[in-house]
Parts: sequence; structure tokens; C-alpha cells
Amino acid sequence: MINSSDFSHRLQKVIEFYDETASSFAEKIGVQRSSISHILSGRNKPSLDFVMKVLHAYPEVELYWLLNGKGQFPKTNQISEVPESNFSIEKEISNDNNMSSTDIEKIVIFYNNGTFKSYKP
Repeated sequence: MINSSDFSHRLQKVIEFYDETASSFAEKIGVQRSSISHILSGRNKPSLDFVMKVLHAYPEVELYWLLNGKGQFPKTNQISEVPESNFSIEKEISNDNNMSSTDIEKIVIFYNNGTFKSYKP
């Protein structure tokens, strides 16, 4: 169960981190200013829709941290280091001068917010 007081403190931390006012924060996530006010005061508990709007507008906010205070804010990059063995594979691929664009099946770009885009040459 979400502790309203603790949630409101974490929400306030998010608002301050992004240097937002309650009004600008409400506008950015697409809710009424009164919703922010009621949650910050502890009068109302956040709905699932409210939480999802915060996460969508601010991808650096970690769900588990926002709800329970566990984890980190802002999110840190989960991949801290690529193992050295992968570098040798990349070097071999990049040094292969005979490789043409027809050898590439798909290029995938992963973003920090967990989304990705796939391109085919």
C-alpha cells in the first residue's frame, strides 16, 4: 500500500528536481493543478493513471522509487560497462573492409528511457 505522505514527499522531490512549479508540473503531465495540490497535501492518493503520466513525462523517475521509495532517483543507466570481450568483436566487424550494407540486416538503437527504434538499411 502506498503511504500518501511519503509519496507526496517523493513527488515534491521530482517537482523540485526539474525546477517546476506545481502548475507547470500539472500541465506537463496533463492533470489539473488541484490534483497535484491534493496529492502533495496528502488529501488524495495518486491514481494509477496519475503515476503513469508522471513516468511518461519524466522517464528518469523510477516506478518502484516513486511508489515505495526503493531504488534511485533519478534513474541511473542500468548498463554501466560493456565487457571487454565485446570490444574485440566490434573491432573485428569494423575492420572487415569487405562488409557491405547488404550484410546488415537491422540496426537497433536503444534509448535510456527503455524505448528503442529499429532500422533496416
